Amino acid sequence: MHEVANFIDLNLIMIIYLFLVGFVGGLVSGFIGSGGAFVLTPGMMSLGVPGAVAVASNMCHKFPKALVGAIKRYKYGQVDIKLGLIMAVSATVGVQIGIQIQHAILARWGQSGSNLYVSLAFVLILVTVGGYVFRDARKCARSGGVEVVSALAKKLQKIHLPPMIYFKTADVKISLWLTIPVGLATGMLAATIAVGGFIGVPGMIYVIGTSSLIASASELVIAFVMGLGGSINWGFHGLIDIRLTLIILAGSLFGVQLGAIGTTYVKDHMIKVVMGTIMLMVAVSRALAIPKYLNELDVIQMDPAVISLMTQTSFVIMVTALLVGTVIILVGIWKGRKAEKKDRLLHAPPIPETASH
Repeated sequence: MHEVANFIDLNLIMIIYLFLVGFVGGLVSGFIGSGGAFVLTPGMMSLGVPGAVAVASNMCHKFPKALVGAIKRYKYGQVDIKLGLIMAVSATVGVQIGIQIQHAILARWGQSGSNLYVSLAFVLILVTVGGYVFRDARKCARSGGVEVVSALAKKLQKIHLPPMIYFKTADVKISLWLTIPVGLATGMLAATIAVGGFIGVPGMIYVIGTSSLIASASELVIAFVMGLGGSINWGFHGLIDIRLTLIILAGSLFGVQLGAIGTTYVKDHMIKVVMGTIMLMVAVSRALAIPKYLNELDVIQMDPAVISLMTQTSFVIMVTALLVGTVIILVGIWKGRKAEKKDRLLHAPPIPETASH
């Protein structure tokens, strides 16, 4: 049985907004390795797109964009294909579990219940993971930008539970069984709220023990595999709005390449700074939207004027988060290129003097 999906009417301003949201989502995705969906899903929902449709349409745009980003970063030697593919297997299982959870919520509580579930999941996970990543980024910056393998990852790497797998690009050896929980969580979250990267990337950094650069690049491989499988499933249930998918994809394909280029100019801890900053801002935006859904479900009673004000504030914070993320990334690229140019000039061979006549 197909769920009834309410597809919104689009005007020119909304199309431009969605294109820009797609561009920033792609920029963030190419830079930090996440599907950028923690920007894109709330961005669509802020226009009134139902949560399940936003999640499904977002996942559908993800796999071509992730493929472009993965190829770009593979050329820079940042992608561990073996790690990405192994993680993708368990993540694909997680995607199917997550989709079934969404269908059950839609059937039981309808669109408002689905919107509430997506928003609550966003707030809980963004605050938890975003706060941890941001704190780690500050600690890393204070130590001169040098990344240190987490204590948890070091302990897990010492557990000899065959089969043991060596990931050459990441330079990590760990039991296959210890990668499975990270992959499952990534997939379940991707299908539930269309965001797997900010569990997958921190999972690879803090559980498996890869650098943030390798983790953010390899997650694009996982995003491609998950996005393809998930899109087929969502498509059968009639929840993909192909208009939204194509608009955000058009913007994303520009952004993802620029974001990937940006990783070559900045220190690793900057990736964590961007990830943490945007996560916490988007969490505030989604938290302000929750009372609206509770009111629709008759859980609470609120003045419509107050709900309208909170919804508008949520949208403003969402747009601000997009702008802040964009500025941090572009400034980081500009500073990195400037430093590289200066370094090149300092180490350039001296120009031989011409003989005087």
